[in-house]
Amino acid sequence: MLSVEKRYSTARRTMELSLAHPAIKAFLCGCVSGTCSTLLFQPLDLVKTRLQTSHSSLQPGSRAVGMVTVLRSVVRTERLLGLWKGVSPSFARTIPGVGIYFSTYYSLKQHFLQDSSPGAMQAVLLGGGARTAAGVLMLPVTVIKTRFECGRYSYRSVSGALRSVCRTEGPGALFSGLMATLLRDVPFSGIYVMFYSQAKASLPKEICTSGSAPLANFTCGILSGILASLITQPADVVKTRVQVSPQLRTAEAIRSIYVEHRLQGFFRGAVPRALRRTLIAAMAWTVYEQMMAGFGLKS
Repeated sequence: MLSVEKRYSTARRTMELSLAHPAIKAFLCGCVSGTCSTLLFQPLDLVKTRLQTSHSSLQPGSRAVGMVTVLRSVVRTERLLGLWKGVSPSFARTIPGVGIYFSTYYSLKQHFLQDSSPGAMQAVLLGGGARTAAGVLMLPVTVIKTRFECGRYSYRSVSGALRSVCRTEGPGALFSGLMATLLRDVPFSGIYVMFYSQAKASLPKEICTSGSAPLANFTCGILSGILASLITQPADVVKTRVQVSPQLRTAEAIRSIYVEHRLQGFFRGAVPRALRRTLIAAMAWTVYEQMMAGFGLKS
C-alpha cells in the first residue's frame, strides 16, 4: 500500500513539474547544474582568490607565489577541507545564480529567436543579457563569497557575514565591485555563448543526435571557456581587489595592481580561474542541455 502511494506521489510530482512554465524548468536545470559544478570545483576558486589577494605579503623583488604553493599552504594550515572554505556562500550564489542565468537566457532566446539558433552577435547579446540579470541580483553574495575565500575575515556564516558588513560598512559595501564584476562576467558570458553556439553549430548532425552528444557539448564548452576566461582575466583581478578592499574604486584598484605587479599582475590566478570557469561552464551547459532535452525543450 505504501509502495503504491509512493509511486503515485512521485508520478504526481513529475506531472506537476512537466506542466510548469518552461522558464521555471530552465531555472531548475540551472540550479542542478550549478550545484554539481560548484561542489566539484570550489578548491580552484579558493586558490584563485588567494593568489589574487596575496599582494600584501609580498616584498618587492620577492618570488611570486604559484598555484601549487597556495594549494600546499591551504592543506597544511587548514587541512584538506580548507580547500572548500567559502563553499556555503558559493552555493548561496551559484545555485540560484545559475538558475537565474539559464531561465533568463531561455526566456530571452524564446522571446527574440523562438526555436532558431542564434548568430554570433545574437549569442553575445543573449549571454551578456542573462549574465547582467544574474550578476546584479547575486552580487551581495558574491562579495561575501570572495571575503570568505581570501582568508582575511573571520565570518562564521553567510547570514552573519551579511549582518557584519551592513553594520560596519553599510549596505553599499555589498555592491562593491559591481562595475568590475559586470566588466568581467558580461563579456565572459557573451563571448562564451558565442563560441559555444558557433562550435555546436559546426558539429555534424549525427554527433548531435547520438549518445556522444554530451561529450561533444562538453568539449565545445571547454574550448569556449578557455578563450573567454583569458580575455576577461584582468577584470576578474580588479573585481577581487575591490571586493576585498571596498575602500578602493575600480580605477584605483587598476592603478594599484599595475604599480605592484605591472601587467602580469592582471593575470594573477589565471590558471585556476581558467580551469574553474571553463570546467564549471562546460559542465553547467552540458547538464542544462541534457535536462532540458529530458523535459522535451530546446535549450
